[in-house]
Amino acid sequence: MTPIDSAGSPGPRAVIFGCAGLTLSPSERSFFAERQPAGFILFQRNCQDPDQLCGLVDAMRGCAGGTDALVLIDQEGGRVARLGPPHWRTPPAAARIGELYAANPDDAHRAAFLNARLIAHELTALGINVDCLPVLDIPVAGADPIIGDRALGQTPEQITDLGAAMCDGLMAGGVLPVIKHIPGHGRALVDSHKALPRVDTTLAELEATDFAPFRALAHMPLAMTAHVIFSAVDGDAPVTLSAAATETLIRARIGFKGLLLSDDLSMQALSGGLGERAARAIEAGCDIALHCNGQPDEMEAVAGAVSHLSAVAAMRLQSALDRIQAVKDFQDFDAAAGYARLDEYLGL
Repeated sequence: MTPIDSAGSPGPRAVIFGCAGLTLSPSERSFFAERQPAGFILFQRNCQDPDQLCGLVDAMRGCAGGTDALVLIDQEGGRVARLGPPHWRTPPAAARIGELYAANPDDAHRAAFLNARLIAHELTALGINVDCLPVLDIPVAGADPIIGDRALGQTPEQITDLGAAMCDGLMAGGVLPVIKHIPGHGRALVDSHKALPRVDTTLAELEATDFAPFRALAHMPLAMTAHVIFSAVDGDAPVTLSAAATETLIRARIGFKGLLLSDDLSMQALSGGLGERAARAIEAGCDIALHCNGQPDEMEAVAGAVSHLSAVAAMRLQSALDRIQAVKDFQDFDAAAGYARLDEYLGL
């Protein structure tokens, strides 16, 4: 994928959209075909059964004009799983795997890899090529429970180890991981879905703790920003809307070189109209703006505020896709044995 294709098209727009329901409405089809988003994101409202979901994913990609479109889902496990019974497994929460670490770090690492590899097996069967996993946030005492058992542990070392295993497991199965919420959401005292968190911790302490897992996994292909103000970096704007946070911290200090996605623009942590939010996110340094709720008027505003992927963003996207398009072991993976082995690790 390049910013200008062989037919002269400017390429995909720097946005990922959700949709309203189980199928695309005629107006959604027309909108997506005209606006050409870089990808789509799925929620529980979009997922009924395998046949329906495969049809929806195919329709999304058809509107986007090709197989390269990203199709994202939040299939973390536990309380954040868009796919679940009766048609799909609910993976264990991250904290469940983290609990294994104290007794046997090697087995915990293997369990994290295997669980992610199984998630990839389940997602690729549906045409989904991106999972917004792993959560690398480090929760602290007194923080809002929005992270809670979504975290892989309490220390940078453990979260880095298990997060790396999850990334490797997803990519081994042909699914791109998204490290989130860069540079860290674990200290937030409020849920950024509802309000804007502010963290006043010193930069030295953040470097040693919250930022460390992201720095260690900065070579991963995708990351998602935190809607959090870090006063040590930018006292006025949340990371998603701050050039100091994205360019100086995420790109330079942490060293992340991959495709940077905003978190959902419709979350209440952000202020201003949806078009303003989208434009500010791209201007600050996000490669792609994410809008999730499928509301037509909001999507129109976002699409009107962002242009096509920059040349650098297009290269980052292609580099990410290259990391999974070369994977050849899909047909050789013994999923039944994998499920049994994971149950052994989890003591089920």
